[in-house]
Amino acid sequence: MIPFGMPVAFVAGATGYTGREVVRRLRARKIGTIAHVRPDSGSLESWRTKFERLGARVDTTPWEPEAMAATLAAESPDLVFGLLGTTRARAAREARAGVSKEENSYERVDFGMTKMLLDATAALAPPRRFIYLSAIGADAGANPYMAVRKRIEAALREADVEWVSARPSWITGSDREESRPGERLAATASDAAMGFFRLFGAKKLDARYRSITATELANGLVHHALEPSSANRVIETDQLRGY
Repeated sequence: MIPFGMPVAFVAGATGYTGREVVRRLRARKIGTIAHVRPDSGSLESWRTKFERLGARVDTTPWEPEAMAATLAAESPDLVFGLLGTTRARAAREARAGVSKEENSYERVDFGMTKMLLDATAALAPPRRFIYLSAIGADAGANPYMAVRKRIEAALREADVEWVSARPSWITGSDREESRPGERLAATASDAAMGFFRLFGAKKLDARYRSITATELANGLVHHALEPSSANRVIETDQLRGY
């Protein structure tokens, strides 16, 4: 349960498109925020400056089980955001380069680091809330990207934590620094199709599958992180909008 008063949040994946907006939204709500940045990041000092301007504190704990567990034990956050993710383009490059399934980014980052963070959170007492950025269709596990998210969602249900698993549709917008033309094109095509269905009254379908911006998503994630009734629930795209 989230304690009475102002909680503290630990954000892993803070430098990502969604993560940076989550940090911004948390600070806008005056929530104590620890933004994790990889210690070997070439942009560490730039991110430190940006996050500290928002009033967040930067943590650079290495991605090692003992180190991450020690940091969470010391910081004792009430909310832990797992917003880690590898791009499909990077995974494809690794596959072409012959990187094995056990060593690819989906396994090392999307699953391995997220599970490490979840295990460190589950070791805290009393149970804390873990907010996971999953994806729409994760329950099907139809490809390596989704399969990892299905496995993490299964781990959430078994862990000694309160959890929220958010399953947004395409996360995109004109403010995205990375071009990602393939994803942008797919999101545009999907939104056009949803607009067609909406004309014929399929408003719920449109709300579920239409793309969402990082700002919209961050607002929804923070809302459900703080909402008592969202504990142990999967939150779809339509439930992430409007906050």
